[in-house]
Amino acid sequence: MKNLLLLLSMLLLFGCKKTENHAVYNNKLKDGDLIFQTSRSAQSQAIQLATKSKYSHCGIIYKEGDEYFVFEAIQPVQTTPLDQWITRGKDSHYVVKRLKNADKVLTSGNLKKMKSAGKKMLGKNYDLYFEWSNDRIYCSELIWKIYKEGTGIEIGNLEQLKDFDLSNPAVKTKLKERYGANIPKNEKVISPSIMFNSKLLYTVETN
Repeated sequence: MKNLLLLLSMLLLFGCKKTENHAVYNNKLKDGDLIFQTSRSAQSQAIQLATKSKYSHCGIIYKEGDEYFVFEAIQPVQTTPLDQWITRGKDSHYVVKRLKNADKVLTSGNLKKMKSAGKKMLGKNYDLYFEWSNDRIYCSELIWKIYKEGTGIEIGNLEQLKDFDLSNPAVKTKLKERYGANIPKNEKVISPSIMFNSKLLYTVETN
C-alpha cells in the first residue's frame, strides 16, 4: 500500500511539474527560438575548450499542436521533445535566445521556409568532422543554415577551424582522433558559442 501511495505521489508530482513547464513554455517560447545547452557527449569538453564557451550544443524550437520540440543535429538529425532535450543536457541547464526583430522577420511565410529547409536535413547523419557541406551536418551548422535559407539572416559570422583555440591537450587528442595528421584548419565553421554571442539575439529564458 505504501509503495502504491509513493508511486501515485511521484506520478502526481511529475504531472504537476510537466504542467508547470508547459505553462512557462506557452508564456515565453515562440517558433524559431534557439536553445543552447552543455552537451554530455564525448566531444563536448573539446568543443567547450576550443570555443571558450560552456555551451556545446544547440537546436531550434518549434511548436507542434500543444507541444514544443527541438529540431537538432545529433545522430541522426531529428526532432526531440523539448522536455527530453533539456534533461539530456548537463544539469538540465538551458538558455533560450530569440532574434531581436523576430516579430517582423519570423513571419508565417519565413517560418514555413525555415521548416522546409530543415526538412531537407531530417535524417542526415551527424557530422563528426565539421565539414561545411550538406552531406552530413552538425548542430550549429544546421540552425545557421536554416535561418540563412529561411530568412536570409546569418546568425554569427563564419570562422575557420584555425580561429579556435586548438592548443589544449584534450582538443589536440580529439583532432588527432578525427583527422590524424591532416587537420583541415581552413575549413569554414560555425560554433554554438558564436551563435550564442550574436548581437542579433537576446535571451528569452534560462534556468
